[in-house]
Amino acid sequence: MSGESVSFRITRTTEDLAQTVAALSQRLLKLEQRLGAMQLQVDQLGGQPEADPDDLRRLDQVSALLADCRSLLEQPMEGSETPSAAEPLWRDDHTEDDLAA
Repeated sequence: MSGESVSFRITRTTEDLAQTVAALSQRLLKLEQRLGAMQLQVDQLGGQPEADPDDLRRLDQVSALLADCRSLLEQPMEGSETPSAAEPLWRDDHTEDDLAA
């Protein structure tokens, strides 16, 4: 290989890299401009997006369901005795060996 061939390749590679860096710089500038425009838009809207009416309705329904569940849990069960706080709800007669089997 001659020295001119190697020099040409280095020059060509350097030019390709310079073009790539220039293209990336242009894309970066465009992205920064878009980001700035988006930030300005968010600032103009007050920074808080509007709530979707459907989402608000669903949240109200969920709140109502939670309130219903809480009221059901607070009501005593009819026709059954409530266990005392001292009595466990399950029997712990089994040892760890029984459970492993």
